[in-house]
Amino acid sequence: MRPSSDCPSVVIIGGGIFGVSTALHLVRQGSRVTLVTEGVLGSGASGRSLSWLNSARFRSAAYHRLRMVGIDRYRTLAARHPQAPWLRFDGGLTWDADDESNAMDAAEAHERSIGYDVMRLAPEEVAAVTLGVDARAITRQGALFNPGEGWVDLAALIGLLAAELRMRGGEIVENAGVASVLVRNGLARGAKAADGRLFEADACLIATGPGAPAMAADLGVEIPDASPIGLLVKTAPVETALRAVLNTPRVAVRPTPDGALVLDSAWSEAEMRGNADGSFEVSPDTIDGLLREASAVLAGNPRLAFGSYGAGRKPIPGDGEPVFGALDGIGSCFVAFSHSGATLGLIAGELLADEIVNGRRSPLLADFRPGRFQTAARTLVDA
Repeated sequence: MRPSSDCPSVVIIGGGIFGVSTALHLVRQGSRVTLVTEGVLGSGASGRSLSWLNSARFRSAAYHRLRMVGIDRYRTLAARHPQAPWLRFDGGLTWDADDESNAMDAAEAHERSIGYDVMRLAPEEVAAVTLGVDARAITRQGALFNPGEGWVDLAALIGLLAAELRMRGGEIVENAGVASVLVRNGLARGAKAADGRLFEADACLIATGPGAPAMAADLGVEIPDASPIGLLVKTAPVETALRAVLNTPRVAVRPTPDGALVLDSAWSEAEMRGNADGSFEVSPDTIDGLLREASAVLAGNPRLAFGSYGAGRKPIPGDGEPVFGALDGIGSCFVAFSHSGATLGLIAGELLADEIVNGRRSPLLADFRPGRFQTAARTLVDA
Protein backbone atom coordinates (compact mmCIF):
# COMPACT_ATOMS: atom_id res chain seq x y z
CA MET A 1 0.00 0.00 0.00
CA ARG A 2 1.29 3.46 -0.86
CA PRO A 3 1.45 6.09 1.89
CA SER A 4 -1.92 7.77 2.34
CA SER A 5 -2.48 11.43 3.10
CA ASP A 6 -5.24 10.31 5.47
CA CYS A 7 -2.78 8.34 7.64
CA PRO A 8 -0.35 10.00 10.05
CA SER A 9 3.34 9.87 9.28
CA VAL A 10 5.23 8.18 12.09
CA VAL A 11 8.80 8.07 13.35
CA ILE A 12 9.70 5.03 15.43
CA ILE A 13 12.72 5.14 17.72
CA GLY A 14 14.07 1.64 18.23
CA GLY A 15 14.99 -1.24 15.94
CA GLY A 16 13.92 -4.22 18.04
CA ILE A 17 10.89 -6.41 17.59
CA PHE A 18 8.37 -3.85 18.89
CA GLY A 19 9.72 -1.09 16.66
CA VAL A 20 9.96 -3.15 13.48
CA SER A 21 6.63 -4.91 14.01
CA THR A 22 4.78 -1.63 14.62
CA ALA A 23 6.49 0.00 11.65
CA LEU A 24 5.39 -2.78 9.31
CA HIS A 25 1.80 -2.72 10.55
CA LEU A 26 1.77 1.05 10.06
CA VAL A 27 2.96 0.94 6.44
CA ARG A 28 0.45 -1.81 5.73
CA GLN A 29 -2.24 0.69 6.75
CA GLY A 30 -0.82 3.42 4.54
CA SER A 31 1.37 5.44 6.91
CA ARG A 32 4.70 6.93 5.91
CA VAL A 33 7.16 5.47 8.42
CA THR A 34 10.75 6.18 9.34
CA LEU A 35 12.42 3.85 11.83
CA VAL A 36 15.49 5.29 13.57
CA THR A 37 17.69 2.98 15.62
CA GLU A 38 20.85 3.50 17.67
CA GLY A 39 22.82 0.64 16.10
CA VAL A 40 21.71 -2.00 13.63
CA LEU A 41 18.34 -3.72 13.68
CA GLY A 42 17.96 -6.21 16.51
CA SER A 43 21.23 -5.27 18.21
CA GLY A 44 19.62 -4.36 21.54
CA ALA A 45 17.46 -6.41 23.89
CA SER A 46 15.83 -8.30 21.00
CA GLY A 47 19.25 -9.69 20.15
CA ARG A 48 19.67 -11.04 23.69
CA SER A 49 16.27 -12.68 24.15
CA LEU A 50 15.63 -16.33 24.94
CA SER A 51 12.52 -15.77 22.77
CA TRP A 52 10.40 -18.42 24.46
CA LEU A 53 6.78 -18.13 23.28
CA ASN A 54 4.72 -18.90 26.34
CA SER A 55 2.27 -17.84 29.02
CA ALA A 56 3.30 -20.37 31.65
CA ARG A 57 3.14 -19.99 35.42
CA PHE A 58 1.54 -17.04 37.20
CA ARG A 59 0.58 -13.57 35.93
CA SER A 60 -2.47 -11.33 35.76
CA ALA A 61 -5.47 -12.49 33.74
CA ALA A 62 -5.10 -9.55 31.35
CA TYR A 63 -1.42 -10.27 30.78
CA HIS A 64 -2.13 -13.96 30.16
CA ARG A 65 -4.88 -13.07 27.67
CA LEU A 66 -2.57 -10.74 25.75
CA ARG A 67 0.21 -13.33 25.64
CA MET A 68 -2.17 -15.98 24.33
CA VAL A 69 -3.31 -13.66 21.54
CA GLY A 70 0.37 -12.98 20.86
CA ILE A 71 1.07 -16.70 20.49
CA ASP A 72 -1.92 -16.98 18.14
CA ARG A 73 -0.32 -14.46 15.78
CA TYR A 74 2.81 -16.59 15.67
CA ARG A 75 0.71 -19.61 14.75
CA THR A 76 -0.69 -17.62 11.84
CA LEU A 77 2.87 -16.76 10.81
CA ALA A 78 3.93 -20.40 11.16
CA ALA A 79 1.10 -21.44 8.83
CA ARG A 80 2.52 -19.08 6.20
CA HIS A 81 6.06 -20.38 6.73
CA PRO A 82 5.56 -24.05 7.67
CA GLN A 83 9.17 -25.01 6.99
CA ALA A 84 10.73 -22.02 8.72
CA PRO A 85 13.65 -23.10 10.96
CA TRP A 86 13.33 -19.86 12.96
CA LEU A 87 9.81 -20.44 14.36
CA ARG A 88 8.98 -23.70 16.09
CA PHE A 89 6.19 -25.01 18.31
CA ASP A 90 7.76 -28.05 19.96
CA GLY A 91 6.63 -27.29 23.49
CA GLY A 92 8.25 -26.13 26.69
CA LEU A 93 9.48 -28.23 29.64
CA THR A 94 9.99 -26.75 33.10
CA TRP A 95 10.91 -28.02 36.53
CA ASP A 96 11.80 -26.47 39.88
CA ALA A 97 14.53 -27.03 42.45
CA ASP A 98 14.02 -29.72 45.08
CA ASP A 99 13.53 -27.30 47.96
CA GLU A 100 10.88 -25.08 49.55
CA SER A 101 10.71 -22.97 46.36
CA ASN A 102 9.31 -25.88 44.34
CA ALA A 103 5.93 -24.76 42.98
CA MET A 104 5.07 -27.65 40.66
CA ASP A 105 1.75 -28.42 42.37
CA ALA A 106 0.58 -24.80 42.42
CA ALA A 107 1.76 -24.14 38.85
CA GLU A 108 0.01 -27.22 37.50
CA ALA A 109 -3.24 -26.37 39.32
CA HIS A 110 -3.14 -22.77 38.09
CA GLU A 111 -2.44 -23.67 34.47
CA ARG A 112 -5.23 -26.24 34.46
CA SER A 113 -7.63 -23.71 35.99
CA ILE A 114 -7.08 -21.24 33.13
CA GLY A 115 -7.17 -23.87 30.39
CA TYR A 116 -3.44 -23.68 29.61
CA ASP A 117 -2.40 -26.99 28.05
CA VAL A 118 -0.15 -28.76 30.57
CA MET A 119 1.10 -32.28 31.33
CA ARG A 120 2.68 -33.32 34.65
CA LEU A 121 5.49 -35.79 33.97
CA ALA A 122 7.61 -37.93 36.26
CA PRO A 123 11.29 -37.85 35.26
CA GLU A 124 11.09 -41.29 33.65
CA GLU A 125 8.09 -40.20 31.55
CA VAL A 126 9.73 -37.23 29.87
CA ALA A 127 11.56 -39.11 27.11
CA ALA A 128 8.27 -40.45 25.73
CA VAL A 129 6.96 -36.88 25.31
CA THR A 130 9.96 -34.75 24.34
CA LEU A 131 13.49 -35.75 23.39
CA GLY A 132 16.96 -34.59 24.33
CA VAL A 133 16.56 -34.23 28.12
CA ASP A 134 18.58 -36.00 30.82
CA ALA A 135 15.92 -37.38 33.16
CA ARG A 136 18.46 -37.53 35.99
CA ALA A 137 18.48 -33.72 36.11
CA ILE A 138 14.74 -33.51 36.78
CA THR A 139 13.82 -33.22 40.43
CA ARG A 140 11.59 -35.79 42.17
CA GLN A 141 8.54 -33.49 41.92
CA GLY A 142 8.62 -33.98 38.16
CA ALA A 143 8.26 -31.51 35.30
CA LEU A 144 5.52 -29.61 33.48
CA PHE A 145 5.32 -29.97 29.71
CA ASN A 146 3.34 -27.32 27.82
CA PRO A 147 2.86 -28.65 24.26
CA GLY A 148 1.52 -25.37 22.86
CA GLU A 149 4.67 -23.38 23.56
CA GLY A 150 7.47 -22.61 21.16
CA TRP A 151 10.31 -20.28 20.29
CA VAL A 152 11.26 -17.74 17.63
CA ASP A 153 14.63 -16.53 16.44
CA LEU A 154 14.08 -12.77 16.69
CA ALA A 155 17.00 -11.87 14.43
CA ALA A 156 15.46 -13.88 11.60
CA LEU A 157 11.97 -12.52 12.29
CA ILE A 158 13.15 -8.91 12.43
CA GLY A 159 14.95 -9.45 9.12
CA LEU A 160 11.79 -10.83 7.53
CA LEU A 161 9.63 -7.95 8.78
CA ALA A 162 12.22 -5.33 7.83
CA ALA A 163 12.44 -6.66 4.28
CA GLU A 164 8.69 -6.20 3.83
CA LEU A 165 8.86 -2.80 5.52
CA ARG A 166 11.43 -1.60 2.99
CA MET A 167 9.53 -3.18 0.10
CA ARG A 168 6.44 -1.20 1.11
CA GLY A 169 8.36 2.07 1.22
CA GLY A 170 9.29 2.32 4.88
CA GLU A 171 12.64 3.95 5.69
CA ILE A 172 15.10 2.41 8.14
CA VAL A 173 17.92 4.57 9.53
CA GLU A 174 20.51 2.48 11.36
CA ASN A 175 23.52 3.60 13.44
CA ALA A 176 21.84 6.90 14.26
CA GLY A 177 23.08 6.95 17.87
CA VAL A 178 20.82 7.74 20.78
CA ALA A 179 17.83 9.65 19.40
CA SER A 180 15.32 11.81 21.24
CA VAL A 181 11.69 12.71 20.68
CA LEU A 182 11.15 15.96 18.81
CA VAL A 183 8.47 17.95 20.66
CA ARG A 184 6.73 21.09 19.44
CA ASN A 185 3.87 22.78 21.29
CA GLY A 186 3.32 19.74 23.49
CA LEU A 187 3.10 17.33 20.54
CA ALA A 188 5.56 14.69 19.38
CA ARG A 189 6.68 15.67 15.92
CA GLY A 190 9.29 13.05 15.10
CA ALA A 191 12.81 12.40 16.34
CA LYS A 192 16.23 14.01 16.53
CA ALA A 193 19.25 11.77 15.90
CA ALA A 194 22.47 12.02 17.87
CA ASP A 195 24.15 13.86 14.98
CA GLY A 196 21.38 16.47 14.85
CA ARG A 197 19.40 15.10 11.92
CA LEU A 198 15.68 15.73 12.24
CA PHE A 199 13.04 13.22 11.18
CA GLU A 200 9.72 15.04 11.05
CA ALA A 201 6.40 13.22 11.47
CA ASP A 202 2.90 13.48 12.88
CA ALA A 203 3.55 10.96 15.66
CA CYS A 204 6.35 9.11 17.41
CA LEU A 205 6.74 5.69 19.05
CA ILE A 206 9.38 5.04 21.70
CA ALA A 207 10.43 1.40 21.39
CA THR A 208 13.93 1.44 22.84
CA GLY A 209 13.70 -1.49 25.25
CA PRO A 210 15.36 -0.69 28.59
CA GLY A 211 15.99 2.85 27.38
CA ALA A 212 12.27 3.65 27.19
CA PRO A 213 11.77 4.83 30.82
CA ALA A 214 14.61 7.36 30.55
CA MET A 215 13.25 8.69 27.25
CA ALA A 216 9.80 9.05 28.81
CA ALA A 217 11.35 10.78 31.83
CA ASP A 218 12.93 13.35 29.50
CA LEU A 219 9.37 14.16 28.43
CA GLY A 220 8.18 14.46 32.03
CA VAL A 221 6.45 11.07 32.14
CA GLU A 222 7.38 8.49 34.78
CA ILE A 223 7.54 4.80 33.86
CA PRO A 224 9.01 2.78 36.74
CA ASP A 225 11.93 0.66 35.59
CA ALA A 226 13.11 -2.69 36.98
CA SER A 227 15.40 -3.62 34.05
CA PRO A 228 18.24 -5.88 35.28
CA ILE A 229 21.41 -6.90 33.49
CA GLY A 230 20.78 -9.75 31.09
CA LEU A 231 23.14 -12.32 29.59
CA LEU A 232 22.46 -14.69 26.70
CA VAL A 233 25.14 -17.21 25.76
CA LYS A 234 25.13 -19.03 22.44
CA THR A 235 26.98 -22.31 22.00
CA ALA A 236 28.74 -23.61 18.94
CA PRO A 237 26.56 -26.00 16.90
CA VAL A 238 26.01 -29.29 18.75
CA GLU A 239 24.35 -32.62 18.03
CA THR A 240 21.28 -32.85 20.25
CA ALA A 241 17.73 -34.18 19.97
CA LEU A 242 16.40 -31.25 22.00
CA ARG A 243 13.51 -29.41 20.34
CA ALA A 244 11.55 -27.99 23.27
CA VAL A 245 12.50 -24.95 25.33
CA LEU A 246 13.84 -25.94 28.76
CA ASN A 247 13.35 -23.77 31.84
CA THR A 248 15.17 -25.42 34.75
CA PRO A 249 16.44 -24.27 38.15
CA ARG A 250 19.96 -23.52 36.92
CA VAL A 251 19.62 -22.82 33.19
CA ALA A 252 17.13 -22.09 30.42
CA VAL A 253 17.91 -23.61 27.02
CA ARG A 254 16.45 -23.36 23.54
CA PRO A 255 17.58 -24.55 20.12
CA THR A 256 18.55 -22.14 17.32
CA PRO A 257 18.02 -22.38 13.55
CA ASP A 258 21.71 -23.09 12.96
CA GLY A 259 22.02 -26.07 15.30
CA ALA A 260 23.37 -24.23 18.32
CA LEU A 261 21.74 -23.56 21.68
CA VAL A 262 21.13 -20.31 23.55
CA LEU A 263 21.31 -20.24 27.34
CA ASP A 264 20.45 -17.92 30.18
CA SER A 265 19.93 -18.05 33.95
CA ALA A 266 19.34 -15.77 36.92
CA TRP A 267 22.57 -16.74 38.69
CA SER A 268 24.81 -16.01 35.68
CA GLU A 269 23.24 -12.59 35.24
CA ALA A 270 23.86 -11.83 38.92
CA GLU A 271 27.58 -12.45 38.37
CA MET A 272 27.88 -9.77 35.70
CA ARG A 273 29.27 -6.33 36.36
CA GLY A 274 28.42 -3.06 34.67
CA ASN A 275 31.04 -0.47 33.74
CA ALA A 276 30.75 3.31 33.85
CA ASP A 277 30.73 3.48 30.04
CA GLY A 278 27.63 1.29 29.84
CA SER A 279 29.46 -1.89 28.85
CA PHE A 280 29.35 -5.12 30.85
CA GLU A 281 31.97 -7.60 32.04
CA VAL A 282 31.29 -11.32 31.81
CA SER A 283 33.71 -13.67 33.53
CA PRO A 284 34.92 -16.71 31.56
CA ASP A 285 34.06 -18.74 34.67
CA THR A 286 30.45 -17.59 34.40
CA ILE A 287 30.25 -18.66 30.77
CA ASP A 288 31.93 -22.00 31.51
CA GLY A 289 29.52 -22.57 34.40
CA LEU A 290 26.51 -21.86 32.21
CA LEU A 291 27.79 -24.30 29.57
CA ARG A 292 28.23 -26.99 32.26
CA GLU A 293 24.74 -26.43 33.64
CA ALA A 294 23.25 -26.73 30.15
CA SER A 295 25.17 -29.92 29.43
CA ALA A 296 23.86 -31.43 32.67
CA VAL A 297 20.20 -31.17 31.55
CA LEU A 298 20.77 -32.56 28.04
CA ALA A 299 20.63 -36.24 27.17
CA GLY A 300 24.12 -37.66 26.84
CA ASN A 301 25.59 -34.58 28.55
CA PRO A 302 27.33 -33.33 25.38
CA ARG A 303 30.36 -31.11 25.66
CA LEU A 304 29.17 -27.62 24.82
CA ALA A 305 31.59 -25.17 23.23
CA PHE A 306 31.22 -21.42 23.59
CA GLY A 307 30.08 -19.51 20.52
CA SER A 308 29.17 -15.94 21.50
CA TYR A 309 27.28 -13.92 24.06
CA GLY A 310 25.15 -10.82 24.33
CA ALA A 311 25.03 -8.68 27.46
CA GLY A 312 22.92 -5.67 28.33
CA ARG A 313 19.91 -4.55 30.27
CA LYS A 314 16.78 -6.68 30.04
CA PRO A 315 13.61 -4.52 29.68
CA ILE A 316 11.27 -5.07 32.65
CA PRO A 317 8.73 -2.44 33.79
CA GLY A 318 8.65 -1.64 37.50
CA ASP A 319 5.44 -3.58 38.13
CA GLY A 320 6.34 -6.42 35.76
CA GLU A 321 3.41 -5.70 33.44
CA PRO A 322 3.77 -4.40 29.85
CA VAL A 323 3.56 -0.69 29.02
CA PHE A 324 1.82 0.07 25.72
CA GLY A 325 0.06 3.14 24.36
CA ALA A 326 -0.06 6.93 24.38
CA LEU A 327 1.95 8.94 26.90
CA ASP A 328 -0.15 11.32 28.99
CA GLY A 329 0.79 14.97 28.55
CA ILE A 330 2.64 14.57 25.23
CA GLY A 331 0.30 14.39 22.26
CA SER A 332 0.98 11.87 19.48
CA CYS A 333 3.70 10.11 21.49
CA PHE A 334 3.44 6.39 22.18
CA VAL A 335 5.56 3.81 24.00
CA ALA A 336 6.18 0.07 23.86
CA PHE A 337 8.07 -1.36 26.86
CA SER A 338 7.79 -4.96 28.05
CA HIS A 339 9.79 -7.96 29.21
CA SER A 340 7.90 -10.36 26.93
CA GLY A 341 9.11 -8.83 23.67
CA ALA A 342 9.14 -12.08 21.72
CA THR A 343 5.72 -13.37 22.78
CA LEU A 344 4.06 -9.96 22.33
CA GLY A 345 6.10 -8.73 19.38
CA LEU A 346 3.56 -9.29 16.61
CA ILE A 347 0.36 -8.47 18.48
CA ALA A 348 1.78 -5.34 20.13
CA GLY A 349 2.82 -3.95 16.75
CA GLU A 350 -0.62 -4.67 15.33
CA LEU A 351 -2.52 -3.02 18.19
CA LEU A 352 -0.22 -0.01 18.50
CA ALA A 353 -0.38 0.68 14.76
CA ASP A 354 -4.17 0.60 14.88
CA GLU A 355 -4.20 3.05 17.77
CA ILE A 356 -1.73 5.42 16.11
CA VAL A 357 -3.54 5.42 12.75
CA ASN A 358 -7.18 5.09 13.76
CA GLY A 359 -7.26 6.14 17.40
CA ARG A 360 -8.78 2.80 18.41
CA ARG A 361 -7.75 1.91 21.95
CA SER A 362 -7.82 -1.86 22.14
CA PRO A 363 -9.36 -3.37 25.29
CA LEU A 364 -6.49 -5.86 25.19
CA LEU A 365 -4.17 -3.00 26.21
CA ALA A 366 -6.51 -1.36 28.72
CA ASP A 367 -4.54 -2.58 31.76
CA PHE A 368 -1.17 -1.69 30.27
CA ARG A 369 -1.46 2.02 29.55
CA PRO A 370 1.46 4.16 30.78
CA GLY A 371 -1.02 6.46 32.51
CA ARG A 372 -1.55 3.82 35.22
CA PHE A 373 1.61 4.96 36.95
CA GLN A 374 0.48 8.57 37.13
CA THR A 375 -2.90 7.39 38.45
CA ALA A 376 -1.17 5.36 41.15
CA ALA A 377 1.05 8.31 42.10
CA ARG A 378 -1.95 10.63 42.40
CA THR A 379 -3.74 8.08 44.56
CA LEU A 380 -0.78 7.93 46.94
CA VAL A 381 -0.64 11.71 47.18
CA ASP A 382 -4.37 11.98 47.81
CA ALA A 383 -4.17 9.31 50.48
